Amino acid sequence: MIASIHGVLKKLFNFTDFLAGLCFFAIMVLVLANIILRNVFGNPITGTLDYVCLLSLMGIGLALANCAMNDGNIAMSIITDRFPLKLQQILDIVICLISLSFWALVGWRMCIYGITSKSLARVSPTAMVPLYPFIFLLAFCFLCLCLVLLLKLFSSVAGAVTLFRHPSGDSVQGEGEVSK
Repeated sequence: MIASIHGVLKKLFNFTDFLAGLCFFAIMVLVLANIILRNVFGNPITGTLDYVCLLSLMGIGLALANCAMNDGNIAMSIITDRFPLKLQQILDIVICLISLSFWALVGWRMCIYGITSKSLARVSPTAMVPLYPFIFLLAFCFLCLCLVLLLKLFSSVAGAVTLFRHPSGDSVQGEGEVSK
């Protein structure tokens, strides 16, 4: 069950990562076009900074879940690698719970902020682009990150259960597999 959910989410987050790449490519094209238009024709693109900021927000947000799914983030394991395996599993669960709680709270508050921004008709300073779609997209990205953290939590709990069922100190190989 978890493996099938993992596969579906992997495909979804690969797609969002592709969209993130398109955002960064669009930034590159926009900045290049702005430089050429400013230097050659003396007429830069109005609102370039706004567009670059919004595209950066989209690119980073869309890449978050895929980065977490592939363990592309920095893990500070220099100290925890020296701990006993059972303590490592417990710490992994606690850290995952804290991360999940934090990002779920951030995603929820971003939804509220998006609703507020829509009702107040907030726009970007120069280009006058409505901000609420970008805020909702970022909230969606944080909630996708929560899905990844939830899967990691299930995996960590499964690993801990397996480890604690075999108190002889056997090392955990994968989800539910134990080697001697």
